Amino acid sequence: MNLKIKIGMLLFISIAAFCCNPPKPTEEPAPIENTIASDPLPSWKDGKTKTAIINFVERVTKEGSTDFIPTVDRIATFDNDGTLWAEQPVIQGLFAFMRAKQMVEKDPALAKTQPFKAIVEGDQQYLNSMDMKMLVGLVMATHTGMNEEEFEKEAQQFFDVAKHPTLGVPLAQLVYKPQTELLQYLRDNGFRTFICSGGSVEFMRVISEQYYGIPDEQVIGSRFKYSYDEINNVIKREGALGSLDDKQEKPVNIQYHVGKRPVFACGNERAGGDIYMLRFSQGNKYPSFQLLINHDDEQREFLYQEKDSISLKWAKKYNWNVVSMKNDWNEVFVN
Repeated sequence: MNLKIKIGMLLFISIAAFCCNPPKPTEEPAPIENTIASDPLPSWKDGKTKTAIINFVERVTKEGSTDFIPTVDRIATFDNDGTLWAEQPVIQGLFAFMRAKQMVEKDPALAKTQPFKAIVEGDQQYLNSMDMKMLVGLVMATHTGMNEEEFEKEAQQFFDVAKHPTLGVPLAQLVYKPQTELLQYLRDNGFRTFICSGGSVEFMRVISEQYYGIPDEQVIGSRFKYSYDEINNVIKREGALGSLDDKQEKPVNIQYHVGKRPVFACGNERAGGDIYMLRFSQGNKYPSFQLLINHDDEQREFLYQEKDSISLKWAKKYNWNVVSMKNDWNEVFVN
């Protein structure tokens, strides 16, 4: 099994343990405003990171500036899991488990086979011991074998009812408020904002406009192979991975989808999954800005870091801007 696929599939079905108790957001996210406020980033604390963002945007959007970037080239790409919303656990993993339970309801015989039996019975010991072949099989079984319209319906139903397993809040309340402000601030200044995530593109498109103000066509992600069913005139989802949008594949998929390097790229410290996207943006002919989210706030979110600290090492080496959730954000979740 290719290492990249192993990492991506682990992200899909992660059911990470929780070692902290962040406060629970209590309200639905407020609609994104379309006007530029006197302080465009009120949920960001005043400091070098916020100042650097604003200075960059003002510098590259000022007519006559030597750093001016034409509107057509103002491309901003954002990872999703751990960058735009919480990833403990990975939300698409929750969807895989919900789909597995639904499949058992339709076909009770599945409850006698693993890993469906363990999911239904809540057998964490077995689930934690699953090897890569079994994990991949679960993702394929729960995400394919249907047409695209059917999958979108299943995903929408999931978002309508699912709650975070420990915070107990709807998934919409796991969105990072400072990031919604940043997305809107960039759009107010002529940037096109794209999601570029390891999560599947179809899954994120269900909520990208509602949660982030990002239209379907500006979502880039992992994808399964498709086929065209001529008889029923539908696109079918096949049991094979077409592209895993992680690590080195992110720049490749940005090139396929957008055809330009981003001038603004934002990811988070998670298994080195975003470092190549950020590095890719530094090859731009225009000035560029790289932003890396560090999950260092165990009180309001979750505390976790890479064992090898590769993302932070690259940030230091290539002079990226690192966001400390603890020190740079006044608020974490939408309210």
